[in-house]
Formats: sequence, structure tokens, C-alpha cells
Amino acid sequence: MPIEIKELHIKINVDENNAGRSGVTTVDQNNVRRLIQENVEQIINTQHRKKER
Repeated sequence: MPIEIKELHIKINVDENNAGRSGVTTVDQNNVRRLIQENVEQIINTQHRKKER
């Protein structure tokens, strides 16, 4: 049975003490981008499989 995601809520916590350190935010941004890319690919694959049925 397929699962349809109608809404996606993302919550983040920002630690203002680390906001000035660009090295930490760069690594976090790269990880976030990688995760978003993987999720988008999974969604596209799911939609493609759905169309094939």
C-alpha cells in the first residue's frame, strides 16, 4: 500500500553561540543539502514507480 506525504514539517533549533563559526555551519549546510538531495531523489523515484503502474 503506497504512502502519500501531503505535508512535511521541518523544525530546527539554532544555537546562537555557534552562529559566528562558519566552519560548523558549512559542514551542517553540506549535510543538509545532501539529505535534501537524497530525499528529492527518493520522491522522484516513488513518483516514477507510481506512474509505471
